[in-house]
Amino acid sequence: MESSVDQRLDFGKMEYGMLSNPSDRHELVRHDVKQVICSVCDTEQQVARICSNCGVNLGEYFCDVCKFYDDDTKKGQFHCTDCGICRVGGRENFFHCQKCGSCYSVSLRDNHLCVENSMRHHCPICYEYLFDSLNDTRVLKCGHTMHLECYREMGRHNKYCCPICFKSVFDMSNTWKRIDEEIEATVMPEDYRYKKFCAICGMTFIPLVVALHIFGWFGDIALSFAKTHLRCKCMSQVWILCNDCNNTTEDFFHVIGQKCSHCKSYNTRAIAPPVLP
Repeated sequence: MESSVDQRLDFGKMEYGMLSNPSDRHELVRHDVKQVICSVCDTEQQVARICSNCGVNLGEYFCDVCKFYDDDTKKGQFHCTDCGICRVGGRENFFHCQKCGSCYSVSLRDNHLCVENSMRHHCPICYEYLFDSLNDTRVLKCGHTMHLECYREMGRHNKYCCPICFKSVFDMSNTWKRIDEEIEATVMPEDYRYKKFCAICGMTFIPLVVALHIFGWFGDIALSFAKTHLRCKCMSQVWILCNDCNNTTEDFFHVIGQKCSHCKSYNTRAIAPPVLP
């Protein structure tokens, strides 16, 4: 059932301030908090774990830096000095990567590609800020980060590339083998069999000899068209850039895809041929 207007306005009061007028609510800067009010005796006092008036424990977990209280210690709260905030999950299960600028699972120690401040960005899928997100995050093979649920959702939609750098984020070896088999079993369509690919202008065209045979007295048009592409240094092969290993190579054009000769990946894209000195 949909929440009422009052319930929706009340949501998040502990984060945005206990003010009756929604327009007056603001985000609480925890580090700047100087005074707290005991909810038992209603005494305003300096930030501390124990109430100075009634002696009640204000929180089983207390962080004097973040001015943070919590009674549910099963979360495994701990304060990371390098991050400057409190995190959950148990201090023994995390380490702080100085280059990435965030706490990662100990399973990633010496086992991930560092990208400077990789967590101090928004998730490329849902665009929530990752550094202080309460949702689990995933470090991709390329070093970029996103929410774990967004990572899984991306896989369910057959998206296998990092949205930032386009490197493969899943094990694609079986997929590349299937594409090998498909290319071997697929004859190039008649419309493309005699065509060459221009990596400069992105067009496919019919070689001059075939064009003269097909167009007959329109051969002058075909000759002019072919000469234009010859100035673009068109060729039957196409230069490709591999998104996975960043190497460039030359491969025969195929409608299914072009394979990198270095890492055998099909995660490639056509580029302009290199300019010789």
